[in-house]
Amino acid sequence: MEHTLDPGMIALSGYPLKAVLMEAFNVKMDQIAGPSWLDADCFAINAKMPVGATRDQLPAMLQALLVERFKLAVHKESRVRPGYALVVDKNGPKLKASDPSPKPAGPPPGQVTFGDSLQSQGIKGSITMATLARLLSLRVAGPVEDLTGLKGRFDVDLSWAPDPAFERPGAFAIATAELHPNADLPPAPTVGLFAAVKESLGLRLEARKEQVEVVVIDSIERVPSEN
Repeated sequence: MEHTLDPGMIALSGYPLKAVLMEAFNVKMDQIAGPSWLDADCFAINAKMPVGATRDQLPAMLQALLVERFKLAVHKESRVRPGYALVVDKNGPKLKASDPSPKPAGPPPGQVTFGDSLQSQGIKGSITMATLARLLSLRVAGPVEDLTGLKGRFDVDLSWAPDPAFERPGAFAIATAELHPNADLPPAPTVGLFAAVKESLGLRLEARKEQVEVVVIDSIERVPSEN
């Protein structure tokens, strides 16, 4: 995939159209309701922007481009959907504040490493609770909002056994398992994500309902018009 996204030129190659819609309307993937091919069909989109255009104007320009070339028509509506609040568990957090002094080795604050295998998933790094909530939202069926009230960065080392009901193994995990089926791996975690968040971090993912604005695709052509 290649992309150039600046006020002078929009050039996207190999991206599904839903990714373009996300940029155009500044929403997440699950805030777009439309045909299934939006996730699968990839396009090459090239457009020259007017002289003097700013980056803040790009979403509106992308919307205009989609209307012109894909005959896009949408409306927005508020929908109730499941989500989670990241809160402190009743027994208190089990978190250590990150050392602000520079270290000669190891990842700098804010850099996160991810574990990804068929038997184990993980998040490790010096991060804020807002960042942790954002990363967890990629793992569960719904957005996660940080309501811990904990400020600053903390050393997070979280690993869990993936739940096949809502966690699909990544391409890297699948490829590694196929190339090294007999690899000597460390013991896999025995608890799922929700239990791991509580046991390792002293936090809790609390289910809740929330109102979210959704971009609903009324009509869109699968074959775009020429430039």
